[in-house]
This record gives sequence, C-alpha cells and structure tokens, in this order.
Amino acid sequence: MTQETTVNKPSSIEELRTSMELKGTIKRIELYGAFVDIGIGVDGLLHISQLGKPNVRNVEDVVKTGEEVPVYVLKVDLENRRIALSLVKPPMMSWDDVREGTVVMGKVVRLEKFGVFVEIGAERPGMIHVSELASGYVNSPSDVVKVGDDVRAQIIKVNKKKKRIDLSLKALEMPPEPSAKSVAIPDEEEEYVPTAMEVALRRAMEANGQTMPEREGRGGKKGKRGDQKRKREREMEDIFERTLRGSRR
Repeated sequence: MTQETTVNKPSSIEELRTSMELKGTIKRIELYGAFVDIGIGVDGLLHISQLGKPNVRNVEDVVKTGEEVPVYVLKVDLENRRIALSLVKPPMMSWDDVREGTVVMGKVVRLEKFGVFVEIGAERPGMIHVSELASGYVNSPSDVVKVGDDVRAQIIKVNKKKKRIDLSLKALEMPPEPSAKSVAIPDEEEEYVPTAMEVALRRAMEANGQTMPEREGRGGKKGKRGDQKRKREREMEDIFERTLRGSRR
C-alpha cells in the first residue's frame, strides 16, 4: 500500500502559516503567474518567478489549468486577503532569522581556493573564508573540511542587500588556556643590599655618633618602587654630603 504525503488542510486564510505545504488546483493563468484554488475560498497567486524553473516566459510551459499541484505558502496578507504561493519549498531560515552571532549547523557543498560554501537552510549558502576556517594558518580549505562534511559555524556578517552570509569556524574554537609563563606572579620582596655609598655613610655617621635613617618599605607597584629607590638614593647622597662636610670641620 502506498503511503500518501501528508499535507495541511486549512479551512480559512487565518489558519495559513508561512512554509505550510498545501495541495491546490490551477484555476486561472495570467501572463505574470497562475491563481490556485487551495480550498479556503481565497485563491493564492503562484507568481511566474515561483514556478521552480529559471527564466520562465510562458506560465503554461510549467502548469496547466485544472492541474493539481503541491504548493507552499510564501506570504499571507490578512488585511488585503492575499496569499503568495510557490512550487519551491521555502528555506528553513528566513532573512529575519539570519543574524550575526547565531550558531548554525550546515553541510559543506562547495570548496574554492578562497573558502568553502555551507548549506545552512537559508535562501543561499553561507561562505567561510579560508581565514575563518581555523585559528592557525590554512594553506588550502581542503586541509580542514571536505564536501559533505557537517560543520558547526557562527554567523559573523550578514549583507541582506547582496544576500551574503559570512560564517566562521574559528569563532567557535575554545580559547587557549594560559601557559605558566603568561600567569602573572606577584613580585616578591627583594632582599635589600646596601650600596657602597650607604656603607661608607653608615660608617661615617657612626663615627660622629649619628644614627642611620631607616630604609623605607617597598611599594606594591614597580613604578612606585622605582620612585622610592630614586628618592632614597637622593636622600642618601644629600645626607652623605652633609655628613662628610661635618666630619671635615
């Protein structure tokens, strides 16, 4: 027993939905298309551009009056009670669904030197440029994928005017874990080693019964430590000069 294809059987225009599959009968043919009776009291228009063949000049070359055909709902205008139909199954993704950042599944359908084309269920395949196939250098797209491969990609750019969808595999790669060299480690307190000048100053001050000033603690930042070091050196030089002048009296 042959199993028949299940199609929708709406009873009113309000029940129609985009992409819905129906059975209809060609009722009237015009130069620009054919009107189809789909059983709801309102005929749908099958435009000449939706006959499933390129460059159709005569509608009757494709469909005939009284012929029963499977059709798909393209658009429903409830206010004006107009229905646009097609012999071609609409894409699963409309242009409203194609948005930057969306992650999609698709099948590689063509390879070129500059990249690959992926069927994602939209009106047109998306394109992955060779630079978006992987994070490293890619010599040839065939080094990464082949025709028929199922891939998971992210939409990175959409040009609705040119009907172009740019995809990326690289955008979904996991970021590399930081290596031990890249992990910031706080600087430890360095052991202070007095300079020769400070040693001489200490001895000169002790000889005159003076006390050596305490060294300031190091700051937490490299710039602050550098400033404190230069300040300490200037102070030591000044004290050293004054102390030597006092010892020469």
